[in-house]
Amino acid sequence: MSASFSLALQAAQDAAGAQHYPQACLYIVATPIGNLADVSLRALHLLRLADTIACEDTRHTHALLRAYGMDKGGAQLLAVHQHNEAEAAQQVIARLQQGQRVAYVSDAGTPGVSDPGARLCAAVREQGLRISPLPGASSVTALLSCAGAVAQGEGSGFSFVGFVPTKPRERQQAVEAIARDTRCQVLLEAPHRIAALAQALAALGERPVTLGRELTKQFEELATCPAQELAAWLAADANRAKGEFAVLVHPQAKAASAGLDLRVLQLLLPELALKTAVRLAAEITGQSRNELYDAALELKRE
Repeated sequence: MSASFSLALQAAQDAAGAQHYPQACLYIVATPIGNLADVSLRALHLLRLADTIACEDTRHTHALLRAYGMDKGGAQLLAVHQHNEAEAAQQVIARLQQGQRVAYVSDAGTPGVSDPGARLCAAVREQGLRISPLPGASSVTALLSCAGAVAQGEGSGFSFVGFVPTKPRERQQAVEAIARDTRCQVLLEAPHRIAALAQALAALGERPVTLGRELTKQFEELATCPAQELAAWLAADANRAKGEFAVLVHPQAKAASAGLDLRVLQLLLPELALKTAVRLAAEITGQSRNELYDAALELKRE
C-alpha cells in the first residue's frame, strides 16, 4: 500500500465514518475500472466495515483490497460470478439474515450493468432484504460524459447495448437493431473481438462512432470517426486493438428539411386521437413532436 492510500483510508474514516451503515444490508460497491485512485471514500470505508465481501473473482478482489491496505481473511471473501450467481446468492442471503453487512464488487466498475450482480440483487430483494448502492466508476458513463453525443430535450437519452453476440448472424442482427434506433447507444467489447465488431458496425455508414480504449488507464485513448472507417482506424496501429473497449454509437442525424413533411400526420389524424397521431408521426418520421403537434392543431382547424 502506498502512503497516499494510507491517507485515503484515514480520509474515508473522517468523511464517511459518521454515516449510517445498517446491518443485514447488501451494499453494491463500484470499484475502479483501471485507475486505483478512482475509488470513493465511502467505498473504502464500507469495504473495511463489511463482514463479507462477495466478489466476481476472490483473487482479484484480494489484490485490490491489499492495494488499499486492507487484509480480509479468506472466510470473508465469497465468490459470486456469472457461473454460480443463483446458487451463491443463497449464501449471501443467509449471511444477511444473520445480520451481516455484505458488500458486492465485480472485477471492475459498477456491478450489475454488464458484470454479474443483477440476479444477486433480485434474489436478495425477493427475500425482503435491504440493498444499498455505492456509486462510482463505470466505463459506460465515463465514455458518455466525454463523447458529446447525448443531446438534451426531445429525443434525448441513450441505450445500453453491452456486449453484442459473438456469432456472425446474431451480431449482424444486433447491428441492424442498432441501426434502427436513432438514439445514442453504448456497447462494450473485448480486445479479441473488437475487429469483428468494427467490421459489423461498418454497416452504419457515416454514423459517427466514439471508441474508448483502456479508459482511466495509462494508455487511455479516445477516437471518433464514421462507423465505416472504424475497422481501418483499428488496423492502422496494432496497439489500437489492445485493452478493454467501450464503444459509443452517436445518434442518427436527422435529415435536413425545409419544412415538415406532413403526409404521415395527415394519414393518421382521421383515424386516431390527436396526441396519438402526433406521437406516432414523430416516431415514424423522426420529426419534432412539438412542431408536429402545432401542425396537427392547424390541420384540425382547417
